[in-house]
Amino acid sequence: MEILGIGVDIIKNSRIKKLIKNRKFINRIYSKQEIKNSKNIYSKTAFFSKRFAAKEAFSKALGTGFRKGINFNDISVINDKNGKPKLKISNKLTNIIEKKFNTKKLNFFLSISDEKLNSIAFVIIEKKWIWIKIFLKKMQKQ
Repeated sequence: MEILGIGVDIIKNSRIKKLIKNRKFINRIYSKQEIKNSKNIYSKTAFFSKRFAAKEAFSKALGTGFRKGINFNDISVINDKNGKPKLKISNKLTNIIEKKFNTKKLNFFLSISDEKLNSIAFVIIEKKWIWIKIFLKKMQKQ
């Protein structure tokens, strides 16, 4: 595996608590899926703060920030069936990333956490090495 980027972000939850009162802010920053998922969440501030930090951390791992056609709502934080957070990116952003790193084989790793005052996110972008999987399969057959 090859690490292509690492990003981290921390945010004061009080900042997001004020901002999420504005519907325009929510629609500009969060994906439709994230907004829908927030309906079932008691602590909206923590929910939105962690996702904001994750989007910032992802843009840092990518090395571009939010420019050149990249928007906050191109990145979604979703949870698998066990609750583990993972990144889902738009098709537009997928194309940008594939061109930047010259590969379609990428893994994204996300860790998010919060406490009373702050939320934090850490992102790793990794290039998959397909030959390793092929080699391991061959080794298992022997």
